[in-house]
Amino acid sequence: MTRIIAGRAGSVTLEVPEAGTRPTSDRVRESLFGALESVDALRGATVLDLYAGSGALALEAMSRGAASADLVEKSPKAAAVAERNAGRVAKSLGAVDAGVRVHRASSELFLRAVRGPYSLVFIDPPYDLPEPDLTADLVALGPSLRAHAIVVVERARRSPAPDWEVAGLHALRDRRYGDTTLWWGQPRPASQSR
Repeated sequence: MTRIIAGRAGSVTLEVPEAGTRPTSDRVRESLFGALESVDALRGATVLDLYAGSGALALEAMSRGAASADLVEKSPKAAAVAERNAGRVAKSLGAVDAGVRVHRASSELFLRAVRGPYSLVFIDPPYDLPEPDLTADLVALGPSLRAHAIVVVERARRSPAPDWEVAGLHALRDRRYGDTTLWWGQPRPASQSR
């Protein structure tokens, strides 16, 4: 079990899928969300959580003031867990669905039909996801991003940095936490686009 760390749904417990996912630790989430709050990226945000697993990242954002969230999870069992967690958070927020939608789909299929636009995106794939697949996700995501969107990619420390350039993004920052690295990217300003 894990929990929502802070915000209106703070302390709500969340289920974690039994297998096939790697939940972001409370320590990493606390640091990530503190940084996002410091740049005012949460209030009113439209969130996309690819490879959502339990949905903890998007649901933490909702607790802290995001307006809506799309959680994308390919595994039927993990998606069912994310749906139950979304229900818990919605109940805590006093809403029927709290603007949270869970999509049982691969990131590839979802991104083909995505509407957006998103202001905050979490991409936390399995550590063994091949780098070309991550790059394909970033490229497909590009047209669905707001001009000043923040994209956070969580990978193993040993993984190379995301290929922001090919996706029309640029690196903002990166932080390491044990075996985990968080990379932040953002769309390049129009004047810097190819």
